[in-house]
Amino acid sequence: MSPDEILLETEAAMEKAVDYMTHEFAGVRTGKASPALVENIDVEAYGATMKLKQLALITTPEPRLLVIQPFDASTAKDIEKAIKESKVGINPAVDGKIIRMPIPELSEERRKDLVKTIKQMAEEARVRVRSARREGIDEAKKAEKEGDVTEDGRRDLEQEIQKLTDQYGKKIDDSVSTKEADIMRI
Repeated sequence: MSPDEILLETEAAMEKAVDYMTHEFAGVRTGKASPALVENIDVEAYGATMKLKQLALITTPEPRLLVIQPFDASTAKDIEKAIKESKVGINPAVDGKIIRMPIPELSEERRKDLVKTIKQMAEEARVRVRSARREGIDEAKKAEKEGDVTEDGRRDLEQEIQKLTDQYGKKIDDSVSTKEADIMRI
């Protein structure tokens, strides 16, 4: 494998780790309504498991209210059940064909719990980034053994991989700071 391919694969793996973390952060409640809070909840409907966003229109008519309008009214009970079973912690209210979800104010204790949760998610992302770094360095050593890269080339490649690791680590830290500020904002 060429040095450029190793770098590209390593960077892609790190990017994927940060993107996944960002996606997970979107599902963490910050006290204001956001469709991302519920759109990826799995719902058992039509004999299959589907994401909520595939079954309904999710809107935020007010800052503290989510409104879910199922495309098919017969799935409203399935959607309600899935929301109750999820870890969102908000009770849905079925109003005919519409499901309303009032978002309560977060208590200080709950805010602290949410900050701990995002820090755990961030640590998982850091582990994935470090794993990608390790795989990249292993590939560089393998390329050196196969004669595709010189010893100096391998060292340069390892330095580039470390720069990527630092760069993605900073992205993770920045995302955590932003999300923490969102959660702690009163």
